[in-house]
Amino acid sequence: MPNKADVKAWKAQLVAQAEQQILKLTDSDQFKKYLNTLAKFHQYSARNIDLIYAQNPQATQVAGFKQWQTDFNRTVNKGAKAIRIAAPIIKKITPADQKRLDTTDERAIVGYRYLPIFDVAQTSGAPVLSAKDFVKGNLADHQNVTSLYNAFKDYLNQQTDLQVSEAPLAKLNGAKGYFQPSTNEIVIGGDESDNALKLKTLYHEYAHSQLHGLKSAFKDRPRAYQETQAEAVAYVAMQNIGVDTSNYSLGYVATWAKDKAVIHSALSEIQQVSNKVIELSDGLTKQLGLQEAQKEPEHDLKKLSAQALNQSYQGLQQQIKQATDPQQKSELKNQLNDVHQEISNRTQKQLQDFVRQNPKITQPRQNEQQQIKR
Repeated sequence: MPNKADVKAWKAQLVAQAEQQILKLTDSDQFKKYLNTLAKFHQYSARNIDLIYAQNPQATQVAGFKQWQTDFNRTVNKGAKAIRIAAPIIKKITPADQKRLDTTDERAIVGYRYLPIFDVAQTSGAPVLSAKDFVKGNLADHQNVTSLYNAFKDYLNQQTDLQVSEAPLAKLNGAKGYFQPSTNEIVIGGDESDNALKLKTLYHEYAHSQLHGLKSAFKDRPRAYQETQAEAVAYVAMQNIGVDTSNYSLGYVATWAKDKAVIHSALSEIQQVSNKVIELSDGLTKQLGLQEAQKEPEHDLKKLSAQALNQSYQGLQQQIKQATDPQQKSELKNQLNDVHQEISNRTQKQLQDFVRQNPKITQPRQNEQQQIKR
């Protein structure tokens, strides 16, 4: 049974690894191209964002007719219905107007005109990088995830002041779920077929409730901070139960954070909530009997896929490098030896099977074996 120091080190390592992986992604040339693409899109006012959403809730990247041609080498499809946004009309004003408007400015907004823009889905041409290039929509479904999702949802409804419910994804405007601070309510897309994604979404929205609720210390953080923090907590929580959501979570975080300073600052604040989520998940998995196999780790190793076994080996090597406590380092080395032995056993078995299936292949003579060893 791991001691408190081991558990604390494990939690800290999960957060540190999350940050390293996100930073690695933001260093990629592909991600830098994505940021350059974002810079070409005009930053619209809150009023215009509301106008865009009201006319086309599915819109993701919008630009004017000519801008699509000149900046993105794309053309607007024939018959596409434009989205209208408000553009201010600014003119030079008279001294009388200055007095009436109580301003010393020589120019002022005297009205608005409505300009046409189009969503990327209404255009054709060269590819345009989007967040979807970094966020995979699906996760591999994992055994026992459904029961943990239901247990977590029931716990929040029965033991906390949060209310968790489900709604059809079609009513969530493209989201997988949301947290409503004013009502302290979490809503999850109930018809999401990917059970691992449902659980991750619940972790994400729970993190929002703890970090960004009405009484939370970080409630006034910018949206980029909030999404970075919530998804990082979800990623750490899923990693803790052995479900890798990096294809989804790391891309999601990176496309929100964009800036390394944001990533560092945002993740420095999630440690406490991450610990709380991990402890809560551990308690629920024990209640559900999902941790019983841990009593006999040697059987767990035999059930792991070759890829998972290699990942475990690499992870233990990294933990040993970072460990400072001698006892912890010794325990990690023992675990590493167990994994190494399992890999060795499998390799020997594969070689033996190969020899049996290919009896015509002659084995090296003793003197050749000695030469190989040198």
